[in-house]
Amino acid sequence: MSTNSLPKDPHILLSYINTQLRDNYDDLVEFCVSNSVDINDIVGRMRAIDCVYDENTNQFK
Repeated sequence: MSTNSLPKDPHILLSYINTQLRDNYDDLVEFCVSNSVDINDIVGRMRAIDCVYDENTNQFK
């Protein structure tokens, strides 16, 4: 999966990533490596809607 195949809308992306993290991945790095996406792009897109990754809960808040 490339960044191009991720949802474009940041709020839908937030929901998608959090669901994936909850159901399939131990952390954000594993998600990004498994899906061949740039972690900095994901973090930047989430930061744009005032969400940051919380390692303790393995989700963006």
